[in-house]
Amino acid sequence: MISKLEAVPKKEADLRAAFWDQVSSFPDGHKISLCLQCGTCTGSCPVSYAMDITPRQTIALFRAGMLEDILQSRTIWICASCYSCTVRCPVGIKVTDTMYALKRLSIDKKIYPARFAVHTLSKTFIDNVYRYGRNYELGLGIRYFLRSDFAKLFTNIGFGWSMFRRGRLGLLPKKIKRVNQVRAIIKRANEFPEG
Repeated sequence: MISKLEAVPKKEADLRAAFWDQVSSFPDGHKISLCLQCGTCTGSCPVSYAMDITPRQTIALFRAGMLEDILQSRTIWICASCYSCTVRCPVGIKVTDTMYALKRLSIDKKIYPARFAVHTLSKTFIDNVYRYGRNYELGLGIRYFLRSDFAKLFTNIGFGWSMFRRGRLGLLPKKIKRVNQVRAIIKRANEFPEG
């Protein structure tokens, strides 16, 4: 008898094993296999119109052995984390938590969507919070564009200047008083096992 992991190519089998490790990290993660394909998640999603594959299609692609296609899509990065899909799922699938599991897998395996560097924005944001205990918007913008699309750094100068003039963008970062406590929380979170 051929196991489910042997029926798919090795890379897909490795991705699936890593995905199930991620999904097992939250309660009822296994319920993803019970999906009815009813579309309630997609119908509940306020940003599904901007996704290249819908939440329902994400589950269908996973079942079809196309996990790499999911990781290369923009969908997991566009998720608004509003939990509407999770609340309304008739089977109780934690769709939002599954999207986070897919993001972690994408980062771990370095499989990202082409021409959509939101993973870079995510990493830059986390670096800012670790450094200052809060976000530093100017630093976020500069670091993001330096890492993703250097030319856009210059095309967005007018937008940055407008924010600065209105007092919405500080030139210098401000650390919170107990930044070491925030760092300790992030460090501890990174120590949790992936699966």
